[in-house]
Amino acid sequence: MSSATIHRGTKSNGVKTPRFSGVPQLLNGDHLTVPEFERRYEATLNKRAELIEGIVVMSPPISYVHAESQSLLVEALVNYARRTPGVAWLANASLRLDGKNEYQPDVLLRIQSGSLAHSKVGADGLLEGSAELLAEIAVSSSAYDLHEKKTVYERCQVPEYIVWRVMDAQIHCFVLEQGAYVEAAPRADGTVCSRIFPGLWLNFPALLAGDEVKILRVLEKGLRTPEHRAFLRKVGNR
Repeated sequence: MSSATIHRGTKSNGVKTPRFSGVPQLLNGDHLTVPEFERRYEATLNKRAELIEGIVVMSPPISYVHAESQSLLVEALVNYARRTPGVAWLANASLRLDGKNEYQPDVLLRIQSGSLAHSKVGADGLLEGSAELLAEIAVSSSAYDLHEKKTVYERCQVPEYIVWRVMDAQIHCFVLEQGAYVEAAPRADGTVCSRIFPGLWLNFPALLAGDEVKILRVLEKGLRTPEHRAFLRKVGNR
């Protein structure tokens, strides 16, 4: 992202606040390209913003229920990544998808390198491309997450996309089949097994109930499967 000169302004109460010379602040609803979005992002105090199909969407403060749900999913993905060298997890990282879309998914898993990797770290340090698994915790953002974002992720061929609709107590996992998203069917116990990350077993009822013990117990079963061992060899780590 580009830099901007910072000057100091003074409010009537004497408190000094930063002001960026010549760079407009991001405003909800702005129609921008990715480069202009990034230029204004640098100059904006509120850093929770995304560019969805060329339109700036400013997010509200993160609620407790959002953070609580995100933490449960992050815990599962972190444990998977720790046991799967060559796979990395990230939370709230900017992801540059194309010329009109730059998101901050709540959490993602990505293959770091090699022929299986769909993303890379750009020269400016931002992640570019279609990370293998993206997840959104939808509290106030359900409309975007299940419509505009889902359409973009499908178009950009993101292999797996999870949307946790917190207020509706529902979790959806979309997977690509012949270039289009279909919803993955859980097993009888409510567990969804990732097609891209073998051994990543997520028990949706346990996530919805906040049952950390069961979340990790089910995940552990997946990590002990022959499929996970084979995946480790495929990504060049075993």
